Amino acid sequence: MKIRIGTRGSQLALWQAEHISGLLGRDKTEIVIIKTKGDSIQNVSFEKMEGKGFFTKEIEAALLDNSVDLAVHSLKDLPTDSVPELVLAAVPEREDPSDMLLISGSAYDSSGIIPVKKGSIVGTSSLRRLAQLKHSRPDLEVKALRGNVNTRLRKLGEGEYDAIVLAHAGIKRLGLDVSGLKQFIIPFDLFLPAPAQGALGLQTRKDDEATRKAVASLNHADSYLATYAERSFLRHFGGGCHIPLGSLAIITGKIIDLEGIIASTDGKKSLRDRIKGEDPDVIGAELARILKERGADSLI
Repeated sequence: MKIRIGTRGSQLALWQAEHISGLLGRDKTEIVIIKTKGDSIQNVSFEKMEGKGFFTKEIEAALLDNSVDLAVHSLKDLPTDSVPELVLAAVPEREDPSDMLLISGSAYDSSGIIPVKKGSIVGTSSLRRLAQLKHSRPDLEVKALRGNVNTRLRKLGEGEYDAIVLAHAGIKRLGLDVSGLKQFIIPFDLFLPAPAQGALGLQTRKDDEATRKAVASLNHADSYLATYAERSFLRHFGGGCHIPLGSLAIITGKIIDLEGIIASTDGKKSLRDRIKGEDPDVIGAELARILKERGADSLI
């Protein structure tokens, strides 16, 4: 029996599914494309959409009804309140979690901390990115941007935006040629990524021991721990992409160094702190508590 891999149909999602298929053995797998709510609704920004799991709910439903055996998610899209019958069976080695700016040549200005000209229009669909952009550069006009990576690049090329923010991991995985644009990897001291950005999450049914065993060898221990800590931090704020929240965990030996940020969407207030420990669940909860004591809930 082949392992049926459930995935979205976007170019990046298919790359991710094909990558996992190749690691498991293409003769042992088949890919099943599933359309999600997030794929169907392209003209509404995320903060105006109801609920969670815009890119995962339908795929989880396919796991539950035995239409597929394995889901390959961008882990940052997977809600932190997990379905009891399902399990995150593996997190392969994480790609670079950084955000990057792609900037049209006419809007590039290397003199500032973020190299775009004053008053530039920057595209993003993320409240986290919007909040951190406005905090660093309140002069920028941040405009909603939806669509897959190629659609976003096309809109930048057509002049709808002066710059767009994307996950560096997606550009690297697709091998896209962006040499005609100015590129700026946003440093972590300016911009914390989404929890689990750059990581894949391999999800199975809890009672499917065969598939769980098959994917166990793909797990990367440090990536699993880091993303666990980041998602724990997110979970204690209610989870989901409606929250202007970023986090990043760095693993050194047994120590997890977790940093988190909550920022108001007008960019005027930002709370950021960090904590170290060995238990990803505990430090995620503790960092959330620290920021809530400083007033983080009022920024959400």
